[in-house]
Amino acid sequence: MSSSPAFKIAELFSTDAAVRAFCAAAIYSQGVALASPVVSAWFANREFHSLVWGQPVTVGLAVFPETFARIQRANGDPHLAHVPPDQDAEEFELRFPTEISLDILTTRDLNGEGAIARFLKRFGEGIQQLEYRCLDVDRATALVKETFGLAPVYPAARAGADHTRINFFLVPADIGGKVLIELYEMPATDLSIGRPAV
Repeated sequence: MSSSPAFKIAELFSTDAAVRAFCAAAIYSQGVALASPVVSAWFANREFHSLVWGQPVTVGLAVFPETFARIQRANGDPHLAHVPPDQDAEEFELRFPTEISLDILTTRDLNGEGAIARFLKRFGEGIQQLEYRCLDVDRATALVKETFGLAPVYPAARAGADHTRINFFLVPADIGGKVLIELYEMPATDLSIGRPAV
């Protein structure tokens, strides 16, 4: 998904909070713009719209491990997501004012063949994916497949970070190349204690 960045990733670990927020806004805007031509057609489908509209959109940014550590420290050491052991990734989320949300992603093994390692080898640091929260990831995935003829990356949803269920679509981008779009569903929550139900 790499494109010429309109931002400097190093600004995400600036000591100035305003600089970090400005950089996050630039990353978010560029990421949303990459996905908009694709997902606008999906949102035109009434059922898909009802499953996704109003849910948070997150831009996933792949960075090298040393950058990952610097961003984490500069932003108050946000908690690391629980990523299934079979997935070669580490991640944490950054939230900024005006509903800007970034997932900061890195690989556990730069020499490995995981998705993030492959992205970093091919493109370097940059926007790696767009994440759309769904009320029902299975139905949202089926709608994209049935309505737009796009094959999901996985035949069925799989476990994602922090007990989410996820699937992906790799779709052509207007600027050339591909855009990776993640559809994810949060785990059922016990509202009385705010934790995933077991």
